[in-house]
Amino acid sequence: MSDAPTTSTPGTAPAASTPPTTPAPEESRGSRFVRELTSGSAVISVLAVVLALVVSGLLIGFTDQGVQATMGYFFSRPSDFFQAFWSSVGGSYSSLFQGAVYNFRVNGFAAGIKPLTETLNYSVPLIAAGLGVAVAFRVGLFNIGARGQMLMAAAAAGWVGFSFHLPLALHLPLALAAGIAAGALWGGLVGLLKARTGAHEVILTIMLNYIAFYLIAFMLRTQGLLQAPGSNNPKSPATLETAVLPDLFGARYNLNWGFVLVIVITAVVWWLINRSTLGFRFRAVGENPHAARTAGMNVKNIYLYAMLISGALAGVAGSTQVLGTLTTGFTSGIDAGIGFDAITVALLGRSRPWGVFGAGILFGALKAGGYSMQAANGVPIDIVLVVQSLIVLFVAAPPLVRSIFRLPAPGARPVRAASTKEAVVTK
Repeated sequence: MSDAPTTSTPGTAPAASTPPTTPAPEESRGSRFVRELTSGSAVISVLAVVLALVVSGLLIGFTDQGVQATMGYFFSRPSDFFQAFWSSVGGSYSSLFQGAVYNFRVNGFAAGIKPLTETLNYSVPLIAAGLGVAVAFRVGLFNIGARGQMLMAAAAAGWVGFSFHLPLALHLPLALAAGIAAGALWGGLVGLLKARTGAHEVILTIMLNYIAFYLIAFMLRTQGLLQAPGSNNPKSPATLETAVLPDLFGARYNLNWGFVLVIVITAVVWWLINRSTLGFRFRAVGENPHAARTAGMNVKNIYLYAMLISGALAGVAGSTQVLGTLTTGFTSGIDAGIGFDAITVALLGRSRPWGVFGAGILFGALKAGGYSMQAANGVPIDIVLVVQSLIVLFVAAPPLVRSIFRLPAPGARPVRAASTKEAVVTK
């Protein structure tokens, strides 16, 4: 039986043919750059800071007594309300800027730039501790024990700083090394217990924070340990001048060589995370520890190494707190809440070394400018804590920031409307 040719039945319409598909037009380089910029994590961090400042500005304005007075006759003279509101918020943020970056009210550049040096000085321990938290984050560990690691480092560095009489070239490096080693050991203890027993690092770091705090408090109340001889106050002896970090720009400014140290440390941590074999293992374990274990990596050792490095970086923060320009000794409050602020710094910096560096400077500016804002405008210093908390809130909710500013989602391509010619289906 032969195959007959297929013919169309008379009176029937021919089958509709599928229109040819037109390839999507290629995205230009400029459009691709804008899309990647607006959908990246860096712009989310910047916009989170902007939103935090806007919301905090609203709180400053509506809690101002002058603004509240104009609200009683808002509908009769609304201009008074807006003028008072702008004066309150603008004056507060102007004082914040002048207390953190440059003071226009003084004569001379040398005097005007002093607030910036204060900002950089405040940022030194924040950057170091933030890098420590960030390294743990990259491995998938939540290190909230930077406070305890800083305290142990401060105790070790302080003890070396007031107990030995050595030349500056030996005394200062020895004190720094002692503080870094103490912080590394305190953090490494967490990594060891995590690796060998499977204990959760959050519980371990919380408990070790309390142990470190009360241990240092006991040592500061005990003669022969950390308490100053002949004193009843829980305070250590003054650090010897040979163990104090030298001033970076002279005695006029509080900024010391600790800032140069954290710049070097940031570069080293960047190389470690992004260029070294150990950093590759850190990132692999942080992404998927099961896959890393299948690939032959010793995940338990990676946890130990990460916490050792994390504790060492927090130890840098504790050491610089003690070995700074002040030589009057230290108390159990030497950490000044930096251990917990470091978590926020690491979150804002997206656990990237240079991102943490920038976030640390920002938080240093908030701290330095907050005192100026309080003195000049009567705004409580607690508003700085509000700003920091709001930054964490917005950083932790990227979809909220994208929806407010109508930013594209990561990896999303712009949808182009089809032209009229493409929309017509030929019959």
